[in-house]
Amino acid sequence: MKTSEINFDGIIGLTHHYSGLAFGNLASKANAHKISNPKAAALQGLKKMHLLMQRGILQAVLPPHERPLLSFLKNLGFTGTDAKILKAVYALDPHLFGAACSASSMWVANAATVTPSSDSADCRVHITLANLMSNLHRALEAETNLKIFKKIFSDENYFKIHPPLLSQVDFSDEGAANHNRLCQDYGSTGLNIFIYGRSGLQKKEILPKQYPARQTREASKAVARLHQLRPENTFFIKQNPMAIDQGVFHNDVISVANQNVFLFHELAFTDMPELVDLLKKKSQDSLYLLPVATADLSLQDAVKSYIFNSQLITLDTGVMALIAPIESRENKNAHQVLLKIMAGKNPISELHFVDCRQSMLNGGGPACLRLRVVLTEAEQKACSARVFLDEALYQRLVQWIERHYRDRLSLGDLVDPRLLNEIYVALDELTQILKLGTLYNFQKI
Repeated sequence: MKTSEINFDGIIGLTHHYSGLAFGNLASKANAHKISNPKAAALQGLKKMHLLMQRGILQAVLPPHERPLLSFLKNLGFTGTDAKILKAVYALDPHLFGAACSASSMWVANAATVTPSSDSADCRVHITLANLMSNLHRALEAETNLKIFKKIFSDENYFKIHPPLLSQVDFSDEGAANHNRLCQDYGSTGLNIFIYGRSGLQKKEILPKQYPARQTREASKAVARLHQLRPENTFFIKQNPMAIDQGVFHNDVISVANQNVFLFHELAFTDMPELVDLLKKKSQDSLYLLPVATADLSLQDAVKSYIFNSQLITLDTGVMALIAPIESRENKNAHQVLLKIMAGKNPISELHFVDCRQSMLNGGGPACLRLRVVLTEAEQKACSARVFLDEALYQRLVQWIERHYRDRLSLGDLVDPRLLNEIYVALDELTQILKLGTLYNFQKI
């Protein structure tokens, strides 16, 4: 039975804006309070999905979350009409208001950690939703993500959905952005590499000095146990604190893996030589390990260009393609590294640059926008909802975006009650397009 990797991309939401909410995310901070263009953002994300679909890659979509999240604000004691609540919160605490309106659910690489049925002891696909407790605006996503995934992956014969871990500092979990899987082909047993920034229970360790380490070792180990992974094929690797202090807030900003190719910066992890030796022994030298030297690309340039946040995908022909942000072409050193990779002896034979600047301004590149889910043909058929992209769905989503999204948005604009109504109308229509049924709080009123 054929096994494929599906890229589930988040549709960028109608409240996409720049509030600078994520501490340690340099782009988010640098572009705080700029005017955003939600329509352009959503169309850019959709165009990237369309490119992969045209290259023969299975592509699916995940809906944006309901924002502003009025239920959250009401739980904090704000009362009155929706319009009154939005106005009051914006006046009292713009940061809280920005969090309640954040469209960050678009970066679904953080939504969950997924391991395929070939890796788990019970031969089911295991999905653990991330608690995302490191940042308020992201922690608000966990509940809705659980609803969405339960709707799509509802067949318990094939899928096991795990709720988020306890939202507590020792079990901080940021999802697949800190998980890599290496394998010979998607259907074979893989090596699962969990990357963490700190140990919640180990108090004597070297930590970043400037920015927080989000993922904990304890969270990664808990996910591995829940997914019934084989211990001999499961590894826990620590992020380099130096890299975190340079803006590498998630591992997918500094490394990317696909099948038997692992592309990473030489300063991505602590104990790098030991990691390389271990992977070589476990794979019997069948891996293509592609380290990038600091002499060729500094950590600063890696973060500015988001070169490692490229999508590394396998085409039907068996060769691989890099889907890189356009910023990595504009950065001289990053571009030279990409050209060197393309000229080397490895399976990567195609390079495509995509424009997702609206997402990049908030610190999310091509790989942040997608969650990789490996499924057999039977597992694909067991998925509910109309989420797999084809030309008809693509065109319908383009029309939906063109009809409902604004092309200019500031934080203050989100106070407008007319925008709230626009959002509700658009999201209600989207749940019908994707055949998701009742999903959002406003649909239950």
